[in-house]
Amino acid sequence: ERQLKWAAFPAHTTLEMYNLNEQQTLSQKQLKQLSELTWIDQLYNLVLLGPAGVGKTHLATALGIKAVHQGYQVMFITMEELIRHLKAEEFTRKAQIRMKRIRAANLVIIDDLMFMAMDQREANLFFHLINDLHDKASIILTSNKGPSEWGDLLGDQGITTAILDRILHRVEVIQFQGED
Repeated sequence: ERQLKWAAFPAHTTLEMYNLNEQQTLSQKQLKQLSELTWIDQLYNLVLLGPAGVGKTHLATALGIKAVHQGYQVMFITMEELIRHLKAEEFTRKAQIRMKRIRAANLVIIDDLMFMAMDQREANLFFHLINDLHDKASIILTSNKGPSEWGDLLGDQGITTAILDRILHRVEVIQFQGED
């Protein structure tokens, strides 16, 4: 219960609640493989791309909740909240505690990646976090923009390349389609 509380999931959704009929790009076999969670032990990342309302956050949350039940430490955070905590980390105890838990997690779920443009400092802080997590934790990213568009939002092609290098090193990308 404490791990579920610390994970800060936006809702309590499960894989059993996930309706594959509403998302044709994800097969029953893929869902089963993802739900086995072996990719977490192998330090694979999962990137869920697609428009708003197609089930990216639902799937990420459901996988995270299952991971908590399997004994993994999981943290869920929106990109907006993550940037706020990264910027406040050197000043506030609350941000320090949250970032410490994120860096110690086995699975970090970052929701709505690239929803907003970042300035140079924010992009740099995000890069350092991704670098800290690389080869130590699995990451699930949800985004309505593909990696080719991330450079525009990060504002720095060098940082974008470095982030992509770490995230895409071992990754499964699922492109969701459909409408809200």
